[in-house]
Amino acid sequence: MATISSIGIGANLDLASLLAKLETAESQPLTLLQAKAKSYTSKLSAYGTIQSALGTLQAAAKKLGDPTLFQSVTGTPTISGILSASSTDVSSAGNYTIDVSQIAQAQTLVSAGQADAKAAVGSGKITIDFGAITGGTFDPATGQYSGATFTADPSQPAKSITIDSTNNTLEGIRKAINDANAGVTAAIVNDGSGTPNRLVLTSTTTGEKSSMRIAVDGDAALQSLLNNDPAGTQGLKQTAAAQNAKLNVNGIDIVSQTNTVKEAIQGTTLTLVSTGKTGLAMKENTAGVKTAINDFVKAYNSLQSTAKSLTTYDPDTKTAAALTGDGTLRNLQTRIRQALTAPQAGGTNDMKVLTEIGVSFQKDGTLAVDSTKLDKALAGNLKGVANLFSSAAGSTGGYGKQIDAIVTDLNNGDLKVASDGVTSTIKNLDKQYDAMQLQVDAAVDRYRKQFNQLDVLMSKLNATKTYLTQQFDAMTKSTK
Repeated sequence: MATISSIGIGANLDLASLLAKLETAESQPLTLLQAKAKSYTSKLSAYGTIQSALGTLQAAAKKLGDPTLFQSVTGTPTISGILSASSTDVSSAGNYTIDVSQIAQAQTLVSAGQADAKAAVGSGKITIDFGAITGGTFDPATGQYSGATFTADPSQPAKSITIDSTNNTLEGIRKAINDANAGVTAAIVNDGSGTPNRLVLTSTTTGEKSSMRIAVDGDAALQSLLNNDPAGTQGLKQTAAAQNAKLNVNGIDIVSQTNTVKEAIQGTTLTLVSTGKTGLAMKENTAGVKTAINDFVKAYNSLQSTAKSLTTYDPDTKTAAALTGDGTLRNLQTRIRQALTAPQAGGTNDMKVLTEIGVSFQKDGTLAVDSTKLDKALAGNLKGVANLFSSAAGSTGGYGKQIDAIVTDLNNGDLKVASDGVTSTIKNLDKQYDAMQLQVDAAVDRYRKQFNQLDVLMSKLNATKTYLTQQFDAMTKSTK
């Protein structure tokens, strides 16, 4: 069949414009589907925004639902640089006088100097064990004991290290000791003398029971370098003694193997820094609790603000927000508010409603905090405030735990069902759009073929017309 290269030329009609208008008309259902899909996409995005706001609220609720928040006690020394303190037991609150007379430290031993750290020393087996040195005397000049006794600590098993031709230099010995994880760190220090390279061994553990005893089974040179028995032959010089921390708390002497002293004050950890005497004020961390309550109120108000922006209607433009009239959002707001207005069971001295701590609902549905009333509640009945928001493990009491549970239920329930429903609808609309697009394309193609046929027909008719006209004209001239 003959075809026309440019539609409408044969018929001398504006068929291209007509075809475009027909295509626009046929595409109207596609435009409607696009608008519908856009609406559902906006709704899905709005649900995501709500989930984000709920996540912030849940995080704030979790913090308030954790009993340890209310058990935190802050320690403030009167003199800085001696110690720090922290506690999770409110019973530790009070004032203390602490005198640190000795800091716990690890033993350090230094070998005789070697001219070359890369030269071979000797081979053998090094055995290191730990224990306490008692009795005898210590000579600071030589760094050695005389008449002392070494008592091994069975809780710290001995460790053996093999020194052979692959590691029998000072550097090799250093590496072998460090690689063995034997409770000792080794380093080489250069003292600038003729034989400057000294092996320095330091116990990784503080306390009197961390003193080292080193036995060497091997070459004489290796024995001379490292053999060290505080109760016998000592080839090393002690530059720092293994010692316990010693302190006095309110007149009571306390000894600790480390500078982290636990339970000297019930529920409290003291971290010793230096010797000295200081006062220590242990106070309940009401500031942290107040911050957590204010953060919860901000998170709740942010959720309300987000919900409001997603449910507005502009009468001037007649435009509704993505979740205007949405039942899922309305229900979740109702559930959370009902939970926050329901009184807690509590005990005789416990707080039971939020207004008792100065947190109350406003006319616009938001929460407001009366700081003065909150401060008074925290100072006068911190335990009651704690029970208002949290409860013992296994219990569901407290606004913090309850809001946390509600948000989890909403995310896994109503909100998930709504989001999944919208997602499914969007997928179906996409399928409908694709199917409709095929129909539109088929219709337009059909119109194009029909117009092409019309063009061909009109072209033929016009040619016939021209021929007949010419024939009639010729006949007329011949008759005349």
